[in-house]
Amino acid sequence: MTRATEINHVSLIVDDLAKASAFYERELGLEPLPAYKFDYPAAFFKINETQQLHVTEWDDTPSFRGHLCLRVSDWTAAFRRFKELGIIDVTPWGKVRKLPDGTFQMFIRDPSGNLVEISAPPGSDVDESIFAEDDLCQRDTGAYVSGRDDARGMQSEDASLYHDKPHDKPRGQP
Repeated sequence: MTRATEINHVSLIVDDLAKASAFYERELGLEPLPAYKFDYPAAFFKINETQQLHVTEWDDTPSFRGHLCLRVSDWTAAFRRFKELGIIDVTPWGKVRKLPDGTFQMFIRDPSGNLVEISAPPGSDVDESIFAEDDLCQRDTGAYVSGRDDARGMQSEDASLYHDKPHDKPRGQP
């Protein structure tokens, strides 16, 4: 059996390539890369040394809950900027929160409506006062509760979005 070793790229569908490209470059600091010579609008972005985001323009409808998760260098600054832009979306997965493992999590919408999770690993330098001050934030630590009462799948008190040690630097970071 073969085994997947890492994510090479994620492809998002957008309705306006120029707006989406500006968003991912300006708001998330992604570096534009050359794309292949496609016969449709496409933009590639470097996330780190091994991972890319591909953005292509189509008339598809974005998913309500499906999302891409990006680790950011300054989660507090990201929260403040995305709040200022009015793009934090608490509808699909609940309020901005600190997960039980110490991971910080929020969800935003890009200009085409794609859902993007913004996270920071346990031990990150985050101004936690925002959780007491802001109505977009969940005040207690905890995972999203859907109310469905259907807990299928492998679950654990030790679950984490980050399998490295909290003091490890993100891959591709100096």
